[in-house]
Amino acid sequence: MTEDIKWDLEADVVVLGSGGAAMTAAISAHDFGAKDVVILEKSGMVGGTTAMSGGMLWIPNNPYQQEAGIEDSDDDVVAYLDALAPGQLDPETLGAFLETGPEMIRYLMERTPVRFHAFADFPDYQPYLPGAKPDGGRSLDNEAFSFERLGKWATRVNPTKMAYPVRGSLMEAVGGTLDEATLAEREKGDYRGLGQALAGSLFKAVLDRGIPVEFEKRARKLVKAGTKDGDRIVGVVAEDASGRDFRVRARRGVVIATGGFEWNEQLVKAFLRGPLTGPVSVPENEGDGLLMAIEAGAQLGNMQNAFWQQSVLEFKPQHRNAKPNYLLGSDERARPGAILVNRAGKRFVNEAANYNAMGKALHAFDAGTHAYANLPYWLIIDQRYRDKYPLFNAMPSSPLPSFVMQAETLEELAEKAGIDAEGLKAAVARFNDMVRKGHDDDFNRGDNSYDNFYMWGDADFDPPYRTLGVIDRGPYYAVKMESGALGTCGGPRTNGDAQVLDWNGEPIPGLYAAGNAMAAVLGEGYGGAGGTLGPGMTFGYLAGRHLGTHIPNH
Repeated sequence: MTEDIKWDLEADVVVLGSGGAAMTAAISAHDFGAKDVVILEKSGMVGGTTAMSGGMLWIPNNPYQQEAGIEDSDDDVVAYLDALAPGQLDPETLGAFLETGPEMIRYLMERTPVRFHAFADFPDYQPYLPGAKPDGGRSLDNEAFSFERLGKWATRVNPTKMAYPVRGSLMEAVGGTLDEATLAEREKGDYRGLGQALAGSLFKAVLDRGIPVEFEKRARKLVKAGTKDGDRIVGVVAEDASGRDFRVRARRGVVIATGGFEWNEQLVKAFLRGPLTGPVSVPENEGDGLLMAIEAGAQLGNMQNAFWQQSVLEFKPQHRNAKPNYLLGSDERARPGAILVNRAGKRFVNEAANYNAMGKALHAFDAGTHAYANLPYWLIIDQRYRDKYPLFNAMPSSPLPSFVMQAETLEELAEKAGIDAEGLKAAVARFNDMVRKGHDDDFNRGDNSYDNFYMWGDADFDPPYRTLGVIDRGPYYAVKMESGALGTCGGPRTNGDAQVLDWNGEPIPGLYAAGNAMAAVLGEGYGGAGGTLGPGMTFGYLAGRHLGTHIPNH
């Protein structure tokens, strides 16, 4: 019984984690009736991977899409998602996402400092599939947010992965619509866009409600006890910075929103479909929530999948925990004059394809050599590319990052990198020939709206040359790439109210999950920009709403 436990803190609702899903859960739980809410954060910072991300949300039939007159239907969305993840969609959780996602957006706009706008022409990631929106509408961007509004708490938000803060929305940054005067004003007010804007504005909503964040409290164990209504989760035991137990009672319930398990080598090897060598999330994502859910008897789902992303090891330690820092590898590979090759020097994929789908190509296994055919792999560019485009946060005029290899010829570059020289020469020659003819006959790069979207490619050119360009001007450059991930997307299964289910399909009383800590609503599918945050924050909202309106204190 709970009378035997000495609690260090008590609350109606205890939220584990402080990313987008977690803060949305805390805010909505408070607003829907659970006035006493507390957040336990493993690190000394808030925002999780959300703060380091692009910050976009993929929400079909969202209010801005409706206002713009972009028609959508549940039938189209389901057809699209079913094509992305055949046989993996659960009708209850998918229905909850489709119904509640737009409601969650309206709620945040009306009740918090979070501000969105439509990135109207941002295409779905597989625009050629049935039900897709090749001309966009389902992805939402964040308005820039002034960190001055956070006061002393501004330093508590996780930093961006960018080399410098983006002072506008993603749409403003990509479109180059900010003049010097506006940029100066934004810099003076410490305005930040992308995931920084989303995490910062959600954190402001947390602070406005007086919701405490207990920093450096690593949740380790859920507490289950008998009540008059039967056994339920009644609290959590966390570990403070000194290693001592910190016990928190949850009178209504606990929300697991601790992110994925991509930084836990043991769990990665046990569950994922293939190698994950370069996660780009916060290093605290070690599967703490997953392990607690397993111990509580949770049913698991989608454990083999992750939100795959290409990355590169920067060699610098992360801002804490001395863990390696991996940089995103989305943009560089899609620009004109860039290809990806494996150790044989061969291209193996459409380099402009979306990052989640491309991640699966890295897991192709060669039974003849008993090795992954496309691991390791390298980005190959030439001097023309280097003179025009940024390279992993390094502008053309900046020194090369230490991880970039350079050589005067392709043969010399191949020797440095450990790539088959004849294979690389042949691949570049064939690619150049196809570029000059105007079509990638091998992988159809540049054939659809996503490949030619100006955010990834070069808007100075018309399709398909926004993404296709020759590689023929030395010196040449190579970067060894990693099989990375934004986060894993497997974990405890939930129902449509974000309640964690046991192996009989029944809710575990008092236990909820949201974000990358739960079995992804979309299975292995990734609908478009914001395909993690959209469903994740929707289920954070669902958890908070249910805890606030349906669950009495125990």
